[in-house]
Amino acid sequence: MTNLETAGASAGKSVFHRGELALQQRAGVLEKMAARSQVIRSAMPDQHREFFSQLPFLIVGSVDRQQQPWASIVIGEPGFVSSPDAEHLRIHARALAADPLQQNLAGNAAIGLLGIEPHTRRRNRMNGRIETLDTDGWTMKVEQSFGNCPKYIQARRPGSVDSAGAAAPRVHRASELDGAMQRLIRAADTFFIATAFLPDPVADGSAGEGGYGADVSHRGGKPGFVRIDDAKTLTVPDFVGNFYFNTIGNLVVHPRAGLLFIDFASGDLIYLAVSAELIWDGSDVASFAGAERLLRFHVEQAIRVEASLPLRWSEAEFSPALAPMGSWPA
Repeated sequence: MTNLETAGASAGKSVFHRGELALQQRAGVLEKMAARSQVIRSAMPDQHREFFSQLPFLIVGSVDRQQQPWASIVIGEPGFVSSPDAEHLRIHARALAADPLQQNLAGNAAIGLLGIEPHTRRRNRMNGRIETLDTDGWTMKVEQSFGNCPKYIQARRPGSVDSAGAAAPRVHRASELDGAMQRLIRAADTFFIATAFLPDPVADGSAGEGGYGADVSHRGGKPGFVRIDDAKTLTVPDFVGNFYFNTIGNLVVHPRAGLLFIDFASGDLIYLAVSAELIWDGSDVASFAGAERLLRFHVEQAIRVEASLPLRWSEAEFSPALAPMGSWPA
């Protein structure tokens, strides 16, 4: 089998890195994606700038000092994200209680952003770096801006709840999944995954002299699509997507990820730091209809914060794209 960490490295200059190119090559879409690479821009189109400005929350991917990615959420009244020009986003928000993002925000830090509006199934990505940071928030310089399709997004509308006078959120930390974490994850139909690309000076040439890039993405499925194998292990089907292979390509090069699970009824959050492996074939893949491959996550750190979000969501209308997708055997 082709070594996925080196395949595609000789494909010439590309907006995609060697991990993404390797997966595109394996899927037989390398030439197709080369022709579509112009959809990943170094500036935001006006519709993306306007879209970010209307959101009440934003999903954030960051990387800590141990090169561990984390997925987070920041919130505010619509308008808390603004775009002074096509190359910048200003985020007027602070990290929530116990969110690892608190420690990861720093000048020139690589940050991935996902703007998602579940009830309309719109989503756009923006990856870049923190240009300025102050007590009110931070400003990002765009490096990559691109849209994503509405596949697998469950339609649910967020609404604010009055958190005045509420008790401080209760924080639970562990090295494995406790009972409450397992119940939330077992019922989940959505999670968010942060990954990172850390260039290697040998494999990537001059690219290795620069920093890394962070990314955060959405995953959706029927409730139960995240299988709990044990208190340290999760297995998730990976469905056909846009063939960019941003997430999987990052994991090929740097097999660590941050997962964020949201209890949309209670506002509870679970942050997981995991190592990841890809499962390409076998009976486990075949057991889940619609799965192209599986992702297996090994939990290293777990943080559950009770009633962290002052947002609650309506009941989900499941994505039509999930109709042919399977479920794990009972």
